[in-house]
Amino acid sequence: MLKQTILAMMALMPVAAVAQTFDFDMTKQQPVYSDAQGYGYDVLPAPDKKKPTEPFYFSVKVPDGNYLVKVVLGGKKNSNTTVRAEGRRLLMDNITTKKAKDTQEVTFVVNKRSPQIDEKTRVKIKDREKSYLAWDDRLTLEFNGDMPAVKSIHIEKADVPTIYLCGNSTVVDQNNEPWASWGQMITRWFGPEVAISNHAESGLTARTFIGSFRLDKILTTLKKGDYVFVEFGHNDEKEKRPGDGAWYHYQYQLKIFVDQVRAKGAEIVFCTPTQRRAFNDDKKTLRNTHGDFPAAMKMVAEKENVPLIDLNASTKVFFEALGYEDSKRALVHYPAEMYGRKLEDNTHFNPFGAYEVAKCVVMGMKQLNLPIVKYLRPDWQDFDPAQPDDWKTFKWAPSRIVENQKPDGN
Repeated sequence: MLKQTILAMMALMPVAAVAQTFDFDMTKQQPVYSDAQGYGYDVLPAPDKKKPTEPFYFSVKVPDGNYLVKVVLGGKKNSNTTVRAEGRRLLMDNITTKKAKDTQEVTFVVNKRSPQIDEKTRVKIKDREKSYLAWDDRLTLEFNGDMPAVKSIHIEKADVPTIYLCGNSTVVDQNNEPWASWGQMITRWFGPEVAISNHAESGLTARTFIGSFRLDKILTTLKKGDYVFVEFGHNDEKEKRPGDGAWYHYQYQLKIFVDQVRAKGAEIVFCTPTQRRAFNDDKKTLRNTHGDFPAAMKMVAEKENVPLIDLNASTKVFFEALGYEDSKRALVHYPAEMYGRKLEDNTHFNPFGAYEVAKCVVMGMKQLNLPIVKYLRPDWQDFDPAQPDDWKTFKWAPSRIVENQKPDGN
């Protein structure tokens, strides 16, 4: 009798609730998101059929984990759609279809996480992070572009290797335009065979990353076959407590990452800190603003046999190749009329700069012959920072979430 009662109750439950598989026909009107419903249009108002060029968000309430997402794109007319997830993680960009019968299916994996670690412990997220789409209880997809058109969405749990990212504002999923980082752009180049979980946050050092339980959060799911990428330095340079500096405390914290990641059977990779746009008087070459920190990371990498991507070197080449003036096009440099006040930030990337630096990271992976490069998408093309892409032809569909306040850190 009990078994029959349980089966009867299960029959009344949505398939999604039992199997954690979701299917949505986006040609039909969907509800606005609510916790009770567990899915629906989110962040912005529901799309208006009279305004087909408007971007929209769609969220599904799911537990922490990796999720395979299949989206069929296309509409009654020509369409151009960019797909992002959570905090503006770029997944597919500028996908075009023509007329009603032309569709394209795009497939990717999204990592969803919340601050909860166990019953007693939570990640110590900052106040500014509490509004981030990356730290809530739902998986959020953003559909943007000149004419976004979505026919269907399929979501299911995925058991794939995960690449975890640790770092500061040059790595974090920047939630708001016009800021961006390489961590939210590198997702564009990997297929559905791997997930990327970005735990970085603006203003963090290696020590404060660990102290806010972000490494602990990663360790709860870290397993053999996964990777942890670590880039710190920008903010570590400013720590002034006894023992701080490149050659002691910074190296000590890096060793903690090495030991804890390897204890889980996973792989660790170091990335030296990206350059700031700090040209010498000749306006042709960059000066080093990171002191001994890149060298200190290299020393730990050599001693501990940690693969290292020299982002400090490749971003120097990148900025110098762009030149004194055009290098501003890779950073948050905008006139007052665009964002309410003049922005002149020589540390934080805009979408174009982040897109290019992400390519530098991928090239570093290839140069190290990391096994994960086999998961690169077929449209990946090798990149030379000495010959960067043309910023004039870079096409980005801006999100509607805008902030003119500089992120923490510098």
